Amino acid sequence: MIQTWQLQEAKNKFSRVVENAVSSGPQIITKRGVEVAIVISYAEYRKMIASRGRLSEFFGHSPLAGLDIDLARDRSDAREDVEL
Repeated sequence: MIQTWQLQEAKNKFSRVVENAVSSGPQIITKRGVEVAIVISYAEYRKMIASRGRLSEFFGHSPLAGLDIDLARDRSDAREDVEL
């Protein structure tokens, strides 16, 4: 279960935050009500890293792979500045 911790409470109960990350899943840390960090188990981190593929493989499996797309750069002059 994902649990949210205020930063000060997470600092005071860091061991518990880590234990919960291992046993129950990601733990979200907030600062002034804004989510700023997350604590995950090392096993979860390894799964995330292992699931990442190479960028070239991602584009190779894209639905756009094999389409004839014009990727030429537009060489026209830059627009003039707009006065506000």
